[in-house]
Amino acid sequence: MNKDLAIRELTEKFGTRLNVSAADRERHGQDESSHAVMMPDAVLYAAGTGDVVAAIEICARHRMPVIPFGAGTSLEGHVAAPHGGLSLDLSMMNRVLAVHENDLDVRVEAGVTRQALNAYLRDKGLFFPVDPGSECTLGGMVATRASGTNAVRYGTMREQVLSLKVVTATGEVIETGNRARKSAAGYDLTHLFVGSEGTLGVVTEMTLRVYGRPEKLMAGVCRFPNLQAAIDTVIATIQLGLPVARIELLDELSVKAVNAYSGLDHTEMPTLFLEFHGSAPAVDAEVSSFSRLAKEFGGSAIEFADRQEDINKLWHARHQLYYATRAMAPGKHVLTTDVCVPISRLGDCMLETRHDLDESPVMGTMLGHVGDGNFHTILLADPNNNGEMRELERLHERMVTRAIEMGGTCTGEHGIGLGKIKYLEKEKGPAVHLMRQIKAALDPIGIMNPGKLLPNPSLGEEMDNQR
Repeated sequence: MNKDLAIRELTEKFGTRLNVSAADRERHGQDESSHAVMMPDAVLYAAGTGDVVAAIEICARHRMPVIPFGAGTSLEGHVAAPHGGLSLDLSMMNRVLAVHENDLDVRVEAGVTRQALNAYLRDKGLFFPVDPGSECTLGGMVATRASGTNAVRYGTMREQVLSLKVVTATGEVIETGNRARKSAAGYDLTHLFVGSEGTLGVVTEMTLRVYGRPEKLMAGVCRFPNLQAAIDTVIATIQLGLPVARIELLDELSVKAVNAYSGLDHTEMPTLFLEFHGSAPAVDAEVSSFSRLAKEFGGSAIEFADRQEDINKLWHARHQLYYATRAMAPGKHVLTTDVCVPISRLGDCMLETRHDLDESPVMGTMLGHVGDGNFHTILLADPNNNGEMRELERLHERMVTRAIEMGGTCTGEHGIGLGKIKYLEKEKGPAVHLMRQIKAALDPIGIMNPGKLLPNPSLGEEMDNQR
C-alpha cells in the first residue's frame, strides 16, 4: 500500500473535501461501542456516486483500504480502520431522489437518515418502519442489515430493500434489482449486499419499501411480577398471531436505569413496552385481546399513550437504555450483546442469561425485541480490573454459545464487525469458507473494509508492512 501517493491523488481530485486532521480521523475511527479507536489515514466527504467511483479507483491502484462511514452509530467496530486507509463518509449524500406513492417505494441516497426520510414522508401519509433507535443513515442500516423495535410487524432491512446502487471494489457501478415486488431473474444480488458490512462494495443509493401511516396508534406499558411471566406473555402473543407492531421487554434493572436517566417514574418491575397500529376498530380489538392475555400471566392493566407526542416520549425513553445503563457506572467498559433465538426458546435463553448475570459480579441490564426472539444485555466492567474484563467475555461467550445451541444466532441485528468475528465460524461452520470465496471474487485485492466480518490476516500483515 502506498498511502502517501494515494492521499496525494485524492487531494488533487477532491481538494478540501479530503481531510487528514487528527480530530476528524479519530472521529471516523470509532463507533458507539467500546472498541478501541483505530484511525483511518484520511477522510473523504463524498457528494455523489461519481465521487465514490473515483475514490475507489484511486484506492485500488494503491491498495489502500476503503471504509464506508455513515453516522458512526454501529456497535461492533464496523467503521474502525485496523489497517488505516480511507474513511469514505457518505453523510453529504442525503437526498430523497424519488417517492412513488402509488407503488409504496422511495429512492434515496445512502446518507439519508431514517428520521429525515420519515420527516419527508409525513405529509404524504407514508412512513419507513425500521427503527434501530439511533440517528443512523439508511446506507449504514443496509450494510448492517439493521432491525429494531418494529421488526415484529414490518420486518428488518432485509425485507425493505428492493434494489441497490453499488460501487464495487474495482469502481464499477451496478444496480442489483428494480422496483418490481418480485423477480426470478438470476442471483439475488440485492440481498448479497444487504448485511455485507461494506466488505463487498459501497452502497450509494437504494430503493426501499414504505408504508401507509396507520389510522390509529396506541402505545403503552404492561408490568409483570417476574421475567418469566413477561416472556410467557410475549410467546403466547406471537403464537396466537396477535399483530402487535412493537413489543419490547425491559427487565427490572433496565427500568431502574431508564427512570434515573430520563427522569421517569415507571414501577421497577419487568415491563413490556407495546404499540399497536391499524384501523381504530382493529387496534381496539387487539388491545382488548392482549389485555386479557396479559392478565392470565399476572400482567397489570396497560397504561396507554395515544397522543403522538406521548408515544414519542415513551419510545425515546426506551431507546435511551444504552446510555442509561452507561450512566449507572460512568467510566466502565460497555459491551452490548445481541443474540436471537426461535421464539419457542426465548424464555429458556433469557432466563438462563439473567441467572448468569445475577450470579456474576459484573452488572448488566437486559432488554429485548422479544417479538422476534432478539434480545440484548448491556454489560459493564471496570477496564482496569482484569477479573471483571475476563468475566465480561465469559458471560458474552456463554450467552452466544447458548443461543447458537438453541438454533439461534450470535447477532440478530448489530452485525459481526470486529466484535463477533470469532463467533461466526461457530455459527456458520463450513459456510464461512464459501463467504471467503465470495469476498475474494468481489474484492480480489481486499481493500473493502478489511478486518471486518471475514478477516484476512495475510492481507492485514501485508498492509501493515507497507504503511
